[in-house]
Amino acid sequence: MNDIFIEQLVKKKRTTRDRVIFVVTIILVILIPATITLLAVRDIIMHYFVIFGLFFFLMGIWFIWFTRSHQNVEFEYQMVQDILVVSKIIAKRKRKELLRLDTHNIEQLAKGDEPEMNKIKLVKVTDAAVDSSDDKNTYYAIYSHAGGGRRALFFNPNEKVLGAMKPYLKKDIVLKLFYNRG
Repeated sequence: MNDIFIEQLVKKKRTTRDRVIFVVTIILVILIPATITLLAVRDIIMHYFVIFGLFFFLMGIWFIWFTRSHQNVEFEYQMVQDILVVSKIIAKRKRKELLRLDTHNIEQLAKGDEPEMNKIKLVKVTDAAVDSSDDKNTYYAIYSHAGGGRRALFFNPNEKVLGAMKPYLKKDIVLKLFYNRG
């Protein structure tokens, strides 16, 4: 039998936004309990508020761990026969299927740095790329969805995933992507 099953796991890089959220969380975890404890020690509020300060500090440590672990995002690309399944894995505990795409429906597949991508009007964009969609290793796939409209998928497939997609893609896509013709 010619059953195809290929999978690839890629880890998303942390963005500046992720780093800012982490730093702000640490600052708040230090600042809020310290303020409550300082006010309690100076008799501005009642002394037993020191316990609340300690409680907020311990909850803050848990919140720092929770925030940091949920910034660990991985994407999994699976080719099962002619279906591409893209899943998002958060903190190695939670899996969410982002999209299930029949590769016969792909109208365009190319590298993400091509200028023609900006001219296409899209209804929805699914970003499952390691870095940004402007990266030279990021591919985009334009496809028509049954719900209406053209959609895009940004992702970073390796050679095995692209090779598994090749038999099901349209000829003009294969010629352009694999043989640099057309």
